[in-house]
Amino acid sequence: MRRWMTGLLVLALAPAAGAAAPKEHVIVFGKWLPVKLFVGPNEDRTVDMKIRPLYVDGRLKEFTTGEPYDITDRQFVVRRAYRLNDWLPEDMEEAAAAPAGKRTGHRFKWQRGGWLLVDRSTGRMSQVRLPEFDPFYSTASWYRDYVAYCGISDDGEKLYAVVVQLARKKPVVHAPLRAASGGDLPDSECAAPQWQRQPVRVTFEPGGGQKITFAIRGHAGELGTEQEPEESTRQD
Repeated sequence: MRRWMTGLLVLALAPAAGAAAPKEHVIVFGKWLPVKLFVGPNEDRTVDMKIRPLYVDGRLKEFTTGEPYDITDRQFVVRRAYRLNDWLPEDMEEAAAAPAGKRTGHRFKWQRGGWLLVDRSTGRMSQVRLPEFDPFYSTASWYRDYVAYCGISDDGEKLYAVVVQLARKKPVVHAPLRAASGGDLPDSECAAPQWQRQPVRVTFEPGGGQKITFAIRGHAGELGTEQEPEESTRQD
């Protein structure tokens, strides 16, 4: 009798144990595809860009560009790419009025977007919030769960050294670098910041300006003692 009751108990618990087992998600990148990226203030020229699809459990979730960066063994970040509809209202009217056999499809332009945080264990994707990150001019440099880049003000007149730590609302560093010349930003305003460890530091080198280094201590950053900023800095 005791053996019989034990067998029933095992059978009863088996479905519950199976339901509690976490589902493994399959996250893979597809093949690289060449596209054209329109650049310049007036988008009057193009450069080559490679994109590739990102699949979760066999379903297309996003298009990405560049290589992913592992934050942990469970999470990675990758930059998003997307197509933007470039049609004017009159283009749509002309297409609708054209004969069925001569109608043209929408005109889309590939764009570089922000960064995605991908969790391998859950398959979940989320946008990484990067204050004043410009999809065209900002170049992100990752280290651990920090990302450093040159931020640009909404009016395009000022450059900032920005360091963000994932899962924190306020930047670790947000300091003015210099003003842009008349708001006319070149194709590459600031090179990718350079990281070093022990102690953790990050160095910015804005175009035509001196190198500026910040020491990162946990959730705070401070200007290196060897640097003399032209303006006051703010570290949150």
